[in-house]
Amino acid sequence: MYNFYDYKRYVILYVDDEVQSLNQFTKAFEKTFRILTAGNVKDAIGLLEEHRMDIGILITDQRMPGEQGVRLLEQARQLQPRVVRILTTAYSDLDAAIEAVNAGAIYRYIHKPWDPPELESTLRRAMEFFIVQFERDQLLREKLSVLHKMMITDRVISLGVLAAGIGHHVRNSLVAVRTFLDLAPSKLNEENLNLDELRNPNFWIDFYQHVLSQVNRITSLLHTLETAPSFAGGPFTDHVKLRDVLSAAADTVSLRLAEKEIVLIGNIPDDIPELTVDNKKFTRLFEALLEDEITILPQGARIEITAKALTLPENEEKWVQIEIRDDGPGLPENSIRAIFDPFFIRADQPKEFGLNLMTCYFITYHHGGDIAVENNPGTGVLFRLKFPVNPKPMDPCDEEKHFLSKALMNEVLWERLLAGS
Repeated sequence: MYNFYDYKRYVILYVDDEVQSLNQFTKAFEKTFRILTAGNVKDAIGLLEEHRMDIGILITDQRMPGEQGVRLLEQARQLQPRVVRILTTAYSDLDAAIEAVNAGAIYRYIHKPWDPPELESTLRRAMEFFIVQFERDQLLREKLSVLHKMMITDRVISLGVLAAGIGHHVRNSLVAVRTFLDLAPSKLNEENLNLDELRNPNFWIDFYQHVLSQVNRITSLLHTLETAPSFAGGPFTDHVKLRDVLSAAADTVSLRLAEKEIVLIGNIPDDIPELTVDNKKFTRLFEALLEDEITILPQGARIEITAKALTLPENEEKWVQIEIRDDGPGLPENSIRAIFDPFFIRADQPKEFGLNLMTCYFITYHHGGDIAVENNPGTGVLFRLKFPVNPKPMDPCDEEKHFLSKALMNEVLWERLLAGS
């Protein structure tokens, strides 16, 4: 009969204080399974930690010098909850069996001497159980990752379009404010009003400059909000070298880097292929990302940019992966979900919103790429970007179908969620 499982994909760790028993176990099952052995609990814990990702089954004798097998199963449950745990003993020890179930959550309790064919059958079923659990968990993580990414994309696009629409009306209102500010100095002169005769002339002069700077800032923010979501993807005609693009972006923010004494290190290999992009937008992507990094990083921080070429195995398509890593304090755990939100405040400053990262998201999205963030509290943030070397322009009809499919999928997810609540 055809076997669908690779029993040597993961390891069986067998623990027993009798050397003869270890040798017999290895000899009996090494043709079918990968075997590791240990003569005591301490050595077994060391192997569990060393081969954390490889061990699928732990089978241990109960009565050994020092700590007993049940204690090992309990510790193993803490280290690797998914490892299948089996207890074996030569004694009729009901108390040990009960404790093993309660503390070690064992899969099976086996009496010695064990029957090799029967034990092999048990080990096969146990390994199959572990593989199914592992693949299920992996599939669930992938599905959650896709769902998380889809939710971020929908939220960013919705917020960007909404902000751009609101920005249009806000800009109209700002025209009146800006006109008043521009005319105020000349109108004061026409009224023959001397600022030096006011009780507090510095207040009026300073406040006027402050209001004017804030209007300029709002106008700049509105420009970002309006241009980012409206950028249409492809077809692109610019062929650029990544090293040149990054160099141009670094030059743009060089003064700000110098002000905060931030060290920027680029490690771009010579074999990175040229990318087909909108050069102006593509350069703006890295300018915005570096500007955001400069805003939130402390004095004297470090930013490292690396890149590598990728080939997708399913269709041989060429991609480039870029990683931008800093050594800052990282982000609060609950902030990753909102990091591309244009209203998200990354720094503890009400002035600093996530508009730069929203711009990065849109430019990446319209180049057919992918952007993700990995947070390491206390040791920094990693931005990972992937771009196709020759992106295919998205047909408007396909984009509409893509949006519709996501909307329908969201509807189904909500129905299931509500049904289960």
